[in-house]
Amino acid sequence: MTHQHIITTTVNYVKKTLADAEGGHDWWHIYRVWQVAKQIAKGENADLLIVELGALLHDIADSKFNNGDENIGPAKAQAFLETLPLAPNTIDHVVQIVANISFKGGKELQKFRSIELDIVQDADRLDAIGAIGIARAFNYGGFKNRPLYDPNLPPNLNKTKEAYKHNNDPTINHFYEKLLLLKDRMNTKTGKQLAQERHQFMEQYLTQFYKEWEGQ
Repeated sequence: MTHQHIITTTVNYVKKTLADAEGGHDWWHIYRVWQVAKQIAKGENADLLIVELGALLHDIADSKFNNGDENIGPAKAQAFLETLPLAPNTIDHVVQIVANISFKGGKELQKFRSIELDIVQDADRLDAIGAIGIARAFNYGGFKNRPLYDPNLPPNLNKTKEAYKHNNDPTINHFYEKLLLLKDRMNTKTGKQLAQERHQFMEQYLTQFYKEWEGQ
């Protein structure tokens, strides 16, 4: 099975698995992360097959939609990868990417590092900021029936991982608790460059949001 055949088989599996997913974590989120990951990988000495598989499978069973279960995604990815003609170390590497990609409140140290994980993580984080990131944040906030903004509920940057996972705070708080922090957490040179413009767009958006909130 060629590289392209493996990727095509994986794309078809992901599309089918995420057919009914929430709009910010659907096939099109995967597609964007996959495209950006390939772009970042051009500037890095990385295994492209592992990067592509990691990007395609990184949200195959997001814990947010599985009662907080962080093991279901890696297990599902592994079960699928074992149906492909891949070396065991390739499968293990991709599963480690799926297991270690998430932000989780930004407090936990990653238990695994590789340039391939760095690339996929950057691509995923880039999709969480900028115009798309804003759209995804409010889409998920609506999905969870969260308020847009409440001036009496300030952001909390000291949440535990569990509190971060289970909060029902206004969506605007999420900008301060995660989205605006991502620019400085990029791993790769290309990731850092791409994050600059998207970060600035979010800052401009927030300035406009607060003006309109006060009726200006």
